[in-house]
Amino acid sequence: MGRTAKVNKIGLSREDYKGAKSTLCPGCGHDSISNQITSTAYEMGLEQHRIVKMSGIGCSSKTPAYFLGRSHGFNALHGRMPSVATGALMGNPSLMCIAVSGDGDTGSIGMGQFKHAIRRNVPLVYVIENNGVYGLTKGQFSATADEGQYLKYYGKNHMPPIDLALEAIIAGATFVARSFSGDAKQVQSLLQAALRHHGTAVIDIISPCVTFNNNDASTKSYAYGKEHQISLHDIQVLAPDYVEGKQEIVIGDYDEGEVIDVDMHDGTIVRLKRLDKDHDPRNRAKAIQVLEEAHREQLFLTGLIYYEEPRMTLAETENLLHTSLGTLPESKVRPSREKLEEVMKQFM
Repeated sequence: MGRTAKVNKIGLSREDYKGAKSTLCPGCGHDSISNQITSTAYEMGLEQHRIVKMSGIGCSSKTPAYFLGRSHGFNALHGRMPSVATGALMGNPSLMCIAVSGDGDTGSIGMGQFKHAIRRNVPLVYVIENNGVYGLTKGQFSATADEGQYLKYYGKNHMPPIDLALEAIIAGATFVARSFSGDAKQVQSLLQAALRHHGTAVIDIISPCVTFNNNDASTKSYAYGKEHQISLHDIQVLAPDYVEGKQEIVIGDYDEGEVIDVDMHDGTIVRLKRLDKDHDPRNRAKAIQVLEEAHREQLFLTGLIYYEEPRMTLAETENLLHTSLGTLPESKVRPSREKLEEVMKQFM
């Protein structure tokens, strides 16, 4: 008899959470992120029919095809993913949304939509697969490329980079993190926390392009990320059943430091153990300062950079029902003749 595959709390194996075979370049950081999304969804026991996958245009935006094969998805126009995601989540606020974008899709043509989705607090996990180049169109510099960087076919970049994590905090995001695609443990921890967050959760993941941005001096390269990554803290997500039991969780293999408990909307606790930096992600001014210092000193800081208590999502602001509008009976969505006449009289 063959070995039975290990299943999660809803009876699915990790294999059940996979998608199609990737067509990206071998070694692409984006594939690692897809694998971590697959693992996170499996570990959390997420129901795939309740998840909608959104993306725009670019190498990153191909990746929703490579994870959660039992979920529906939509590949939007370049930079227009946030508005399509907004429409889907207004039509069915009960859905969980994983939105994947790139540094070009978000930081250039999609910057306006990125900012307004955050301002409206659309409840989605916004994953930016950030490699500093337009990989799908042969490696031009993107808006996050390092100033002074040189590429064989495009010369020297004279423009300063946009920090998308900083832009997210300034726009009003209540959950902002940065990670490195080569750090599987941290990526999974941040994804778990983001999926439990009530509102827009932005994770800027440096994801090396092995074809067009493989210069070790680039801050978006694999070698630079491995050598220079500085974690702000060790991250552990404690599910509600552990919280109710008040069990003490001991984090090993790390230097002693202060532990910060961040309470999530669903009763989960995100436990952060400080490492090299004295950083409290609940302080907005400190989060901005940390990112500005990192840019000035060319530090690659990763972890949960900013978090605040959830505010009302767009659906709650608009007082929508927490269900699919498409499943409501006609009596709920179509006013009676008497009600319609009553409304029309107000405009006479």
